[in-house]
Amino acid sequence: MSNRLQITAAAPDPALLTLPWHIPLEEWPDEVLAALPRGISRHVVRFVRLSGRVIAVKEIGESVAHREYELLRQLSRIDVPSVEPVGVITGRRSRDGEELNSVLITEHLQFSLPYRALFSQYLRPDTATRLIDALAVLLVRLHLNGFYWGDVSLSNTLFRRDAGAFAAYLVDAETGDLHQHLSDGQRAYDLEIARVNVIGELMDLEAGEILDSTVDTLTVGEMLVVRYEELWQELTVSEWFEPGEMWRVQSRISRLNHLGFDVGELDMSTDVDGTRIRIQPKVVDAGHHHRRLMRLTGLDVQENQARRLLNDMDAYRAATERQGEEEEFVAHDWLRTIFEPAIRAVPRELRGKLEPAEIFHELLEHRWYRSQEAEQDLPLIDVVPDYVDHVLRHRPDEKAVLGLDTATLRAISDDVEDEPADVDAGNPLLG
Repeated sequence: MSNRLQITAAAPDPALLTLPWHIPLEEWPDEVLAALPRGISRHVVRFVRLSGRVIAVKEIGESVAHREYELLRQLSRIDVPSVEPVGVITGRRSRDGEELNSVLITEHLQFSLPYRALFSQYLRPDTATRLIDALAVLLVRLHLNGFYWGDVSLSNTLFRRDAGAFAAYLVDAETGDLHQHLSDGQRAYDLEIARVNVIGELMDLEAGEILDSTVDTLTVGEMLVVRYEELWQELTVSEWFEPGEMWRVQSRISRLNHLGFDVGELDMSTDVDGTRIRIQPKVVDAGHHHRRLMRLTGLDVQENQARRLLNDMDAYRAATERQGEEEEFVAHDWLRTIFEPAIRAVPRELRGKLEPAEIFHELLEHRWYRSQEAEQDLPLIDVVPDYVDHVLRHRPDEKAVLGLDTATLRAISDDVEDEPADVDAGNPLLG
């Protein structure tokens, strides 16, 4: 191996030196690769097994690799959903001395899938809508933090399930730029790029007969703009009210909390004659329910998953008549007697299908469905075997779909469609 090889990494892994950097990435041998489903990329990208984990390796120019690495590190520091950068490797040469492209290395995001793999599974017709909602939230969060993406698309995003919805993560920051704040023109241009790219990507799925026939691609693209603008206005717009309407301050904060955002700083001022008061959020941080659940239980989950688990915790508190107790004690008992036993009851070999919090969410959905059938409330632990046999066992493994490409995922979904339908007809978890 050439002694000119250079590794830039915050925490370098010596095992990186064992990879065949003298070979062009597209020619790497199968024994070092993890065949995860990949999205469309303008660069050669490979997933690699390394030190018990999976990393994504992208061949790219040296200056662009270093720039994207630094941008991803900055996004990580301000807690924006994005892939974690591992490092940059430059100075690659073949055995014959031919110069090879540098590479950017990122952590593979567990339980995530590119949008094409999601559409290749047997999902509900509203999958496109749920992905658009997730992308709108991600774009708003990026813009609130002053990040101009420049190439917003489904292809440059990874999605993780989030209690029936999806959470979106930025994958490609190559065209991005971080500013103190973005102008309205910068935001509008980024949003227009997103609209055009999303429509084009969905049309591509439509041409490949992957997209559900009921999905209107133009409507979905416009929906992204509408959802973005609604959320942006709720998070940033000024609101005027009379001095006797101070309750509206807490109402505004509560609405933002419901959307999953905390208000870190609120700007309040009066008009010239002091007859009206203006309020405007100055610092808005995403992750309201995530932070509360983390504080109470230590569980690190997605925002909607946290909301769902907190709701079940509140139901447990009411059912056990413990409303007067400190919520920390109630949370500890809920974790010990409800959440952990339910997850442990799932066979170990199936726990990689979904994140534990997503499994718990689906268990709650499945319990509701079975309770409706039985016309009585069923204990959660009693429905675990039925959920495992009729729902979870038929899902692809989303922790690491090793050895499966998008076509194989499509085949799996076809097998699920061929399963006997009478057992779970109408169950939303299978749609």
